[in-house]
Amino acid sequence: MSLTEPRLSSSRARLDPTDLVGRQRTLDELGTPLCDVTFCVVDLETTGGSPTECAITEIGAVKLRGGECVGTFQTLVNPGAAIPPRITVITGITESMVATAPRIETVLPAFLEFVGGAVLVAHNARFDMGFLGAALERDDRPPLQNTVVDTCTLARRLLAGEVPNNKLGTLASRLRLDHQPNHRALDDALATGDLLHVLLERAAGHGVYGLDDLVAVPKMINHPQAKKLSLTDDLPRSPGVYLFRDRRGDPLYVGKATNLRSRVRSYFSTDTRRKVGALLREVARIDHLRCHHPLEASVRELRLIQQLQPRYNSQGRKRRAPCFVKLTLGERFPRLSIVRKVKADGGLYLGPIGSHRQAQAAIEAIHTAAPLRRCTQRVPRAGTDDDRPGPCASAQLGVAMCPCSGGVSEAGYREVVDRAVLGLTAQPELLLRDLEAKMHHLAAAERFEEAGDMRHRAQTLRDVLERRGRVDRLRQSGTVVLDLGERGGAELIDGCLTRSWGPGGDADQMLPFPGGTQDRPAPGSADEVAELLCVHAWLARYRDQYAVVEGADRLSLTPPALPNFSPRRPPAAAR
Repeated sequence: MSLTEPRLSSSRARLDPTDLVGRQRTLDELGTPLCDVTFCVVDLETTGGSPTECAITEIGAVKLRGGECVGTFQTLVNPGAAIPPRITVITGITESMVATAPRIETVLPAFLEFVGGAVLVAHNARFDMGFLGAALERDDRPPLQNTVVDTCTLARRLLAGEVPNNKLGTLASRLRLDHQPNHRALDDALATGDLLHVLLERAAGHGVYGLDDLVAVPKMINHPQAKKLSLTDDLPRSPGVYLFRDRRGDPLYVGKATNLRSRVRSYFSTDTRRKVGALLREVARIDHLRCHHPLEASVRELRLIQQLQPRYNSQGRKRRAPCFVKLTLGERFPRLSIVRKVKADGGLYLGPIGSHRQAQAAIEAIHTAAPLRRCTQRVPRAGTDDDRPGPCASAQLGVAMCPCSGGVSEAGYREVVDRAVLGLTAQPELLLRDLEAKMHHLAAAERFEEAGDMRHRAQTLRDVLERRGRVDRLRQSGTVVLDLGERGGAELIDGCLTRSWGPGGDADQMLPFPGGTQDRPAPGSADEVAELLCVHAWLARYRDQYAVVEGADRLSLTPPALPNFSPRRPPAAAR
């Protein structure tokens, strides 16, 4: 199934059924079909089992494409050493037979030309590839980069329980192959080619139609949930978002991929995360949404997680209301507090911050660098001393300019507030340099525990300010148009993705993002901050994959140089 235009404004935890449509996939999305793959089946005879101590005595190879033989290669090889009698008994190759044969250094150029870029196939490929690799290394040649398929491993997965063992002779006999092996290189290669065709037919029953699927078979077929591989049959090999659902249709997990088919099928092979087994046991359906490029996939994934809240997603889910540090600029003596929501009240908000503890550490860092009011006592009216409370503990200790002390003027306090605002917005180094100096002062005085606490608070504030800087720079970028080359392009408005299009698209062919700009998160919300950070991370990481067509003068991704308070790890040698 395909999620072509999800209606993200829906309040239900599932996408509208009308959004699921079928579509015929293009040849690019199908990957490399097995019928178009050129296989080169290789078999070697050697003087023993060790690639470093033994040598090749015969090479046999057969090229296959579309089920037909398109060429063969066979030659004896002079190993430059005696052939053990037991090897002669097995292979029938004697020293007199190889005495006039060429050495491996002479054979390699013709053999490599025959192989070309074909997919190498061997039965027990580790043995054959080990000897080829050793021969190439001794001749100062680069190692083979060809894809390798091992028919022994494939048979172990695809024919489990049908044969007593996976030896080539046993398989050829039980499967009644046209060619039977006899420990001569070309005959064994022909038998291995026959076995490959049988295994490809078996693999098709598991949705293996492309080369990438075939290479992954050994790790997939033995998976406890291998029967569910058929759920991936309709997935294209293109960027997009996938959605696992249970039997009731409820969302379980949302993810993104540059190759949907390959990524989802990897859950049945290489993905060893602890929760994957439980997830696959519940999966009954896999939906997908094709995207023009990975940037679109990243944003769509985040928005779907925020909308659907799948229980197996950890990142992006709303576990609790986020924290914000607020500077109450709307009162005479502004102070800092921790709040859960951003309001249009003129205050300065920092966040969202992951936890109340982190927010408190950030406030303590700001208080250390700027002596802002800490108490919550009522402030007397201007020009009067009526009902003035006694000074709070912070005022008595002289660490805060609290109006309860009676010696704080509004003008003097405003200077402190202005400096704090400047440090929390345009010039974060104003606050961080003060914290750095105090941390070094405490360390020089051997008050190491206090210095460690200061470093933790300073690093927390630095991380919060750096995140705010990334968010603010994108918010102020206006309309930005990106050219992603062969992948198409995208339009950002104030940092949020609003339109996306594929290759060859122009201003009249841009495909609107689902629902248009109305689907962008509310300004100032935690969802908006999460999307801006997602877009910023993608733009910063893949700078070489796009060009800014419009708005380059407003799009700034380079952060200011801020002190780093993370403890430095000693060099490996010192440890």
